[in-house]
Amino acid sequence: MKSSLEVPAFNDMMCELFQAMKELGGSGTIREIDDKTIEILKLTPEVQEIMHSNSSKTEIEYRLAWTRTYMKKVGILENSSRGVWSLTTSGRELQKINPDEIVRKVREMTFLKTKDIQSINFEDNDLENDGVDTPDEIQSWREKLKNILLNLKPDAFERLTQRLLRESGFTQVKVTGKTGDGGIDGMGIVKLNGIISFHMLFQCKRYTGSVSAGEIRDFRGAMQGRADKGLFITTGKFSAPAIEEANRAGAAPIDLIDGDELVEKLKELQLGVAPVNDYIIDEAWFLSI
Repeated sequence: MKSSLEVPAFNDMMCELFQAMKELGGSGTIREIDDKTIEILKLTPEVQEIMHSNSSKTEIEYRLAWTRTYMKKVGILENSSRGVWSLTTSGRELQKINPDEIVRKVREMTFLKTKDIQSINFEDNDLENDGVDTPDEIQSWREKLKNILLNLKPDAFERLTQRLLRESGFTQVKVTGKTGDGGIDGMGIVKLNGIISFHMLFQCKRYTGSVSAGEIRDFRGAMQGRADKGLFITTGKFSAPAIEEANRAGAAPIDLIDGDELVEKLKELQLGVAPVNDYIIDEAWFLSI
């Protein structure tokens, strides 16, 4: 059985993540960046599915979150409130990066004053205790929210999906609540730029694991002749074959929203989630005095 030791350390993925950002045109969502980095690293499906302890995230997602955070600290990456990461102006000008130098700079900025790069332990336990701010996408409130979503009753989760879609601009959103309907949980209409309308069927499932390609195929089969597009929402993940199936050429398109994206959308719309005001300490400013 595969172990988490076979997942590359966060610093060992910096060059590949930097390459992924370049290939994506300089910006991308977390999922796009993770998928492209994993593709470049050529990680096996078994390694990709290793879960991080006490978390709904995979080990690779957890470590890539730290990779992005370190690269942000040194000004190579930046991210928006909508969860889109991009290369900064200085980041775009770079041809290559030095992971060891990035780690040294970040840990010096956080007052650890690490002078000997060889003495740094890159194990995950050290990541959480090295003084660097925990990446937003793995902060505890997100995991708490995922657990709440996971424990909602099926009809409550369907109503939440209905509210989410309405808040996102969908109209005539209905929850069918029928059994034996091929997994269809509801329907709605989305209009682009007030001109073009698409009829969409959706399925929402509370999963802890990954949605398979077979489930995507079953959903598409139930959609046949009934809608222009499909939307599959889950609290879990989508396997790589499931993502490929959802985007299969010549087949009815199915959009996917996994647990991380669902949490991000609830945060964006402030549905059951409210921001807390706080102060941010600019450690680099104090070091520059």
